[in-house]
Amino acid sequence: MSKMGIIHVRGGAGRMASLVVGLAACVAMFTFAAPALALKPTGDFVNFGDCPQSVPGVNLCVYALSSSGLFAIGSTLVPLTKPTTLQGGIIANEETGAETFVEAADGNTLSKTPQTVPGGLLKIVAPEFFGEPLSKIFNEFINKGITGVTATTELVATPSISRTKLLEASGTALTLPTRVHLENSFLGPKCYIGSKAKPVTVEFTTGTTSPPAPNKPITGSVGELEFKDEFTLIIIKKNSLVNNSFAAPGAEGCGSQILFGLFTGLIDSAVNSQLGLPSAAGHNTAILNGTLENATTEAVKASEK
Repeated sequence: MSKMGIIHVRGGAGRMASLVVGLAACVAMFTFAAPALALKPTGDFVNFGDCPQSVPGVNLCVYALSSSGLFAIGSTLVPLTKPTTLQGGIIANEETGAETFVEAADGNTLSKTPQTVPGGLLKIVAPEFFGEPLSKIFNEFINKGITGVTATTELVATPSISRTKLLEASGTALTLPTRVHLENSFLGPKCYIGSKAKPVTVEFTTGTTSPPAPNKPITGSVGELEFKDEFTLIIIKKNSLVNNSFAAPGAEGCGSQILFGLFTGLIDSAVNSQLGLPSAAGHNTAILNGTLENATTEAVKASEK
């Protein structure tokens, strides 16, 4: 009897031990499966959350906010009324001075920010004699109606950057290979000015441009420099990047959703005629005004929490 009792007790202990081991294994599996909380830059470095620090060689982070400016392509001027951001990293070669731009970690290098095209598709604007607030009410009605159009600048290739030329106000500081996405209910989702094969390439400078006629030279501005966190962070305020010597191709893909795209070519022609496209160099202008931030990856990483 006692022998059987001993066997019974041992058997229960064995089952208990197995249960404890099993629970421990489940806890361990849960612990390893639970995703680690992602660390993010803090303090003065909070804007560098999408810096591609994991890319080998990246030793600098870049964040630029354009709060105003304009794009004038052909006969159409689009003011930047909504902030646009450019972010990424730089592989800086200290020996040669060469700089290679690396796109943002999440792919959102240039924010896709729709800007309203004044007057919309028909470029209808309130007469000057309307005055305020009547002209504002009139323009909002047109811009939000069926003829209202937005223009979104999108990257089609990796930008290039030169901090040296930016600070020296000489030569090309930033190159953006882009296309412009025109959208409204009539134009559909595939109406673009420019493409990967035929990009609208804008070479910005903080210096003075040398455009072909009829455009005249315009001048950008380096801005005001501020050094922070033991010189690991540079902030340039009141910066202005300009260019008025780029060309723009005609629009393509407009109205592709109408009757299976049977009239796309005709709608493209109508849009090009209305917007003055294609537009040769000397007839277009781009201006970006805002703030540039540049920090070392070590400082950005050290700020993460």
